[in-house]
Parts: sequence; structure tokens; C-alpha cells
Amino acid sequence: MIYGYARVSTKKQVNGNSLEEQVNLLKQEGCETIIQEQYTGSTTGRPKFDEMINKLQSGDKLIVTKLDRFARNVTEGIEVVRKLFVKDVKVHVLNVGLLENTAMGNFFLTTLLAVAELERNMIIERTQAGKEIARTKNGFRDGRPPKYTQHQLNHAIELLKHHSYNEVERMTKISKSTLIRCKQKQAK
Repeated sequence: MIYGYARVSTKKQVNGNSLEEQVNLLKQEGCETIIQEQYTGSTTGRPKFDEMINKLQSGDKLIVTKLDRFARNVTEGIEVVRKLFVKDVKVHVLNVGLLENTAMGNFFLTTLLAVAELERNMIIERTQAGKEIARTKNGFRDGRPPKYTQHQLNHAIELLKHHSYNEVERMTKISKSTLIRCKQKQAK
């Protein structure tokens, strides 16, 4: 049986990593079963991936489009591939080729996984550096934008002078917990 595995970290992933692109490539390679998952590469458990790995049997073939879709780091990648080699499962990474259970194949696998892990770590470093630079700029907000404007919050606090929290929540659609936090912040 030929299995394909496609994974994205986010639903918006593009540039050769979208689920649709991966699935199309896997279909072109003749995959009979394609497992799709949306899990970040840093997540320790990927339920569908783990289930598929346990299901693979001698003579099966696993195809992935890129090595970074397959493993989060060098250690895990080597562990998974060796587990598959022991089960006599072939592993084919489309942008690399067929991985073989030979000394050269294991060296090649280790090197590729190390490069993939380095690339991932460099992306994280660049992202963190970009955030640090952004924090120094005027008007930076860490995280998502506020749900309510300051004017809306001030209006709601003003209404609390004559109405209960529950009444203000119904009138403004601002939750009671947000109103309490806002009021506490103003008291400081």
C-alpha cells in the first residue's frame, strides 16, 4: 500500500506547503491513502500521523513532499524513519528521493534532518528578533488587536455609574470580566 502524508502548521500556509498542493503531489505519485493534518511542527503529538505510522506494514511505502512535513527535529526524524526501516517500509521524500536503510542512506537522512531543523530554528530566531525590533517602535501592540476601542470602554465604565455590570454587559456587549478589569485598571 502506498501512503501519503500531508501536514501544514496553519490553514493559511502557502508557497509549496499548502495542504492542497501537497495532496496533489501525493496523488501524482500514486498514493492510495493520503493522511492530512493541520498541526504545528513544534507540537509533540500528531494523532493522524502517529496512527498512520503504527498502521504501516512490511512492503508499504510512505511518501511525503518535504522532510519538514514529516519530522520536527533530527532526533525524531531519525527515530521514525528507523522504526519504518525495521518494519521494512519504504520512505520517499519527494524533494529528496527514496531513503534507504544503508550507511549512506542513514548519513543522508541525518544530514537532511539537521539542515531542516537548522532552518526551522533560524526562522524562529528571525521571528523573535523581528518582534524585539517591533517592540521598540511606537504604537507596538503584542498579540492580537484590542477587541474594543478606548472610547467604547470609557463609555461602558461611565454607564457603570448608573447601571449594574449585567445591565452594562447587555447594553454594550462587553463582558463583565472585561468591565471589571477595565474598572480596576482605572482605579490604579
